[in-house]
Amino acid sequence: MDKRLNIRKTYKLFIDGKFPRTESGRYYKWTDAKKTIDMSICRGSRKDFRNAVVAARKAFKDWSNRNAYNRSQILYRIGEMLEGCCDQFIGELVLQGLTKSAAEKEITQTIDRLLYYAGWADKYQQVFSRVNPVSLPYFNFTVPEATGVVAVCAPEESSLLGFVSVFAPVIAGGNTCVVLASQSRPLCSVSCAEILQNSDVPAGVVNILTGFRSELLEHFSSHMDINAIIYCGENLQEIKMVEENASLNVKRAIVYNDEDWSKNNSQGPYYILKTQEMKTTWHPVGM
Repeated sequence: MDKRLNIRKTYKLFIDGKFPRTESGRYYKWTDAKKTIDMSICRGSRKDFRNAVVAARKAFKDWSNRNAYNRSQILYRIGEMLEGCCDQFIGELVLQGLTKSAAEKEITQTIDRLLYYAGWADKYQQVFSRVNPVSLPYFNFTVPEATGVVAVCAPEESSLLGFVSVFAPVIAGGNTCVVLASQSRPLCSVSCAEILQNSDVPAGVVNILTGFRSELLEHFSSHMDINAIIYCGENLQEIKMVEENASLNVKRAIVYNDEDWSKNNSQGPYYILKTQEMKTTWHPVGM
């Protein structure tokens, strides 16, 4: 009997709950840490990004209006499903250069981080909301609300934990997002899309692109239907471009340039607050 060939996994984009190939037909070669395996990774285009933004905007109303406890349940479900796929993700982390023990630690921390934000999803509003003292016959309340569609440039060196650490607080707060995965370590980010598709996350809430940051970052930061952008990295020229482009429509620019995502101080409700807007309501007393 002839020896059976292994079926190579095809790593596609994740847009609107589906797995399209890039509309441009372009790919880039990715090689594992030992230089023994070559893979073709979709090289996302500006059109792919625009399609992802449309999907995220369409999903925003339903997701932001959902009960916070429901969002918490869905984040918990993502963690549950990731727990059941540990071996797959450990294998991908090893391919990307981690030792097996480091990969096992990273997958454990990633699951814990998802459950952490699942716990905060229905509590952060109580922490950050307030009743404001006024000298008139009114109640004055301030509450956080989701800002909208968030563009995320994920950490380059942290394929899974960093990736989850930046998008989990975004969706926990009711936002939708378009995430650009690590260019040099894209495998876990793309595989995470399969978890998202099967874990009750509505289509369009999280969209994942692969490709060249140098090509896509300008579009991520200048698109007029993006309400906030998260940039992870230390390139000063890129940071300057992000901040300048963000000013074009006064989108919020959040820069993480020295985060160690493996540390506990790289998580917390303030990471949710970074993509929230504060809404103040006046209400007459006695009505």
